[in-house]
Amino acid sequence: MAMTDTGFKKGFLWGGATAANQLEGAFDVAGKGLSTADMIRFVPKEERNGYSMDVKADYIEGVLAGKIKDRFPKRTAIDFYHRYKEDMALFAEMGFKTLRISIHWARIFPNGDDQQPNEAGLKFYDDLFDEMLKYGIEPLVTLSHYETPLELTRKYNGWHNRKLIGFYTRYAETVFTRYKNKVKYWLTFNEINVITHSPYTGGGVLVENVPDKTFEQVAYQAAHHQFVASSLATKLAHEIIPGVQVGCMLARMTTYPVTNHPDDILLAQNHNDMNLFFTDVQVRGEYPKLMERYFEENDIVIEKKIGDDEIIKQYPVDFISFSYYMSISVTTQGEKESVLGNMVKNSVKNPHLETSDWGWQIDPKGLRYTLQDFHNRYGKPLFIVENGLGAHDKVEEDGSIHDPYRVDYLRQHIEQMKEAVKYGVDLLGYTAWGPIDLISVSTNEMSKRYGFIYVDQDDEGNGTLARSKKDSFYWYKKVIETNGDDLS
Repeated sequence: MAMTDTGFKKGFLWGGATAANQLEGAFDVAGKGLSTADMIRFVPKEERNGYSMDVKADYIEGVLAGKIKDRFPKRTAIDFYHRYKEDMALFAEMGFKTLRISIHWARIFPNGDDQQPNEAGLKFYDDLFDEMLKYGIEPLVTLSHYETPLELTRKYNGWHNRKLIGFYTRYAETVFTRYKNKVKYWLTFNEINVITHSPYTGGGVLVENVPDKTFEQVAYQAAHHQFVASSLATKLAHEIIPGVQVGCMLARMTTYPVTNHPDDILLAQNHNDMNLFFTDVQVRGEYPKLMERYFEENDIVIEKKIGDDEIIKQYPVDFISFSYYMSISVTTQGEKESVLGNMVKNSVKNPHLETSDWGWQIDPKGLRYTLQDFHNRYGKPLFIVENGLGAHDKVEEDGSIHDPYRVDYLRQHIEQMKEAVKYGVDLLGYTAWGPIDLISVSTNEMSKRYGFIYVDQDDEGNGTLARSKKDSFYWYKKVIETNGDDLS
């Protein structure tokens, strides 16, 4: 494929990334079942202890907890379900080439284990894809993005139970068959490594329901079931959809040593290897040796069925997608100032980096390093499917929203993408996270805004939901028009 002056391919897929549970709302409309995301209630900042992905379910035997007084933001989100045509027109105005969405599994199979799909749910995504394609926006679709049908948690304890492989492949075959002429790019699981940080978020697993097993034993067993399911879904996609491309998706937490002490070097290497274990399995098709040692040293036994390893080996993904928001620093050399890191404990401050409003360290060159490291390790096409800045935005009296901090963040990261492409990285596209303000996955806040489009709603759910354009809207439109050439 021809390259432009920027180094990006002609046809480079610029766009934005979303998730159904943070966007759609309409949690009880047209036959949709409850999902795990629907059960995460809003906890005000002053009652939270930091910002953690380790969320828990908020239900008792399927009865909605706190039905009167509590608020569950992902149930209403920003009402994309009813407003998608308005939002798609705005994305088209920016010139989006692609939009990453997820299908809400419980909208298709309300209980997860249903024998037949919900036609109303299938129809919604038919209409959504048609609207996208009308504007020439390529759908990039995640099958499972932190939204496991709740009944699969209640009845089977989520992905800890091997039965979910069959339920998932039935769901995958259903949507592949339905949308085979509309969707070319698919991702099997969002940030698949999150299952070992927050099993409930990543796989609908309640570890406390397996009291005779350790946290890691439960989490890594669930991860194995997802690996098998991902491979089987990849197989089905290639059988059903002509020219399909299936990717894995990793929350990439590139880790640096704080010092050049050999112990720091080895610690950082271990963090990176543990993070990349998930892509090792999905790209190389086998468990790396380091995990055999880790499992042995931590008394973790992965229960496999005959044929599991062969399935994983035979059906690797076609490309690697990942999220990148920050880098992580670790050390063995005494006490250091800690910083907040998405899903990472014991990360320490890097004095060379600035931090966001939420304490995440901003490291554009880390994205270049990450891309080049992926390229050298795997040699596969890459896709940046999440990157962005969560920040407080202010609406001026005239309605304008000036967000130079967001433009600066994105500009610096795109500049480093250019350098990586010149290095030889095969980069398919870039979807900025949260092109429209949506509900935070980790904190359920609305005030943690990523979008180019402002949504009038506060943390308590008050507001008109009216959409308005931020300064970054016009900047990103220019970036796309010039294929990344004009970043001014």
